[in-house]
Amino acid sequence: MTKQEVIDLIKDAGYGVMSTTQGDQPKARPMMPYLDEDGNLLLAVLSHSRTINQIKANPKVEFCFIDRKMSFARISGLAKVSNNLEKKENVWNYIPMLRQYFSGPEDANFVLLEITTTQVEAMTPHQKEPDVLSLKD
Repeated sequence: MTKQEVIDLIKDAGYGVMSTTQGDQPKARPMMPYLDEDGNLLLAVLSHSRTINQIKANPKVEFCFIDRKMSFARISGLAKVSNNLEKKENVWNYIPMLRQYFSGPEDANFVLLEITTTQVEAMTPHQKEPDVLSLKD
C-alpha cells in the first residue's frame, strides 16, 4: 500500500483501535483520532482516563485501522499528553462527536494525546507481506 492509500484508509475508517499497556497486559480501546498534516495522530481523552496513566508509564502505543475490504494499517508511535490549544481546536473541529463529552477545546476535562507515528505496516487481503512505510514526508 502507498502512503496515500494508508491516509485514505485512516480517514475512511474514521476510528481505530488503540493499544497501550498496563504492566504486562495490553489494553485496547476504540478511538477516533485526527491525522494531522505531519502524519501524527491526535486524539481527545477525558482528564481522568486510565489511558493517560498508561501512556505516562509507557508511551509506546499502536493503532490499528481496518476497512470493509479487510485492508489494514497498524501504526506504531510514541504518545504524550498535551494541552496545545491549537491542536485541540483542530481535533474539536474535525470530530463533532466530542461535543457530547466536552464543552469545548478549553474544557479542563479535555486532554489531548499527541502520537508521533514511527512506523506503519499496511496490507491488503491480496498481499502476502505487509508494506512498511512512514506517514512522514
